[in-house]
Amino acid sequence: MTFPEALGQAAALVQVRLDAALANRADEPVIYAMRYATSGGKRLRGFLVLESAALFGIAPSQAISAAAAVEALHAYSLVHDDMPCMDDDDLRRGQPTVHVKWDEATAVLAGDALQTLAFELLTDPALGSGETRVELVRGLAVASGAEGMVLGQALDIAAETATTPLTLDQITRLQAGKTGALIRWSAEAGAVIAGEDPAPLRAYATALGLAFQIADDILDVTGDSAKAGKRLQKDAQAGKATFVSLLGLEQAQARAKSLVDEAESHLAPFGAKAQNLIDAARFVIARDS
Repeated sequence: MTFPEALGQAAALVQVRLDAALANRADEPVIYAMRYATSGGKRLRGFLVLESAALFGIAPSQAISAAAAVEALHAYSLVHDDMPCMDDDDLRRGQPTVHVKWDEATAVLAGDALQTLAFELLTDPALGSGETRVELVRGLAVASGAEGMVLGQALDIAAETATTPLTLDQITRLQAGKTGALIRWSAEAGAVIAGEDPAPLRAYATALGLAFQIADDILDVTGDSAKAGKRLQKDAQAGKATFVSLLGLEQAQARAKSLVDEAESHLAPFGAKAQNLIDAARFVIARDS
């Protein structure tokens, strides 16, 4: 199976699981907003869960609730990030953002509910023993909270009013939380489910997450808004420091490529079984959205 096929298959499996989780719930705007927020997207994080599980012989049917959990968590973060008090975006995946389509209160509540849905999904007995599920829950809580994604977003918001631009080290720390933490959890999840050492996958994902963000900064400068499905060049307009503004476009591209090479090197112990994860790393810096 080629990488695009594997990514598409993972996206379809995640969508089915999320649809099932949101079926037979009250016919209320907040439920409609949750379904809306969890439709579409590349599902890279869910793909990483399923592919890391496959390295250890874990079937998609066993790991799918973890894949859906991180996508629900990611969807919540996007709903809240898009709101006027945060990044103030009106377009996501080529569609109106949740607070634009409904209202701000519905967006807040839909995001809250998607966050709790993520942890509900991680209680699925198919994921393994109680100890395994607790480890997955704890890991996702840390990755998404004040030591991970939320911290990264808080640092990003603070940077908007800072008197001096962030340094390269500060941006790296910011993005390790805002973007990298969920990517690391996703890549480690398969090893956790299998009861194996997650260290090689953690190292892979650390490099991958930073490459992903540098690619995002490059895309913000060179991309097409129609293909990206969101407004671009916002960072430059706001005067925010990015990997591109600090390194320059060519050096940023070279740094992203170097990180992809590093990510691939950490997969060597898995041999040919890791080809889709290698291709995922290459995709991260070649995407146009």
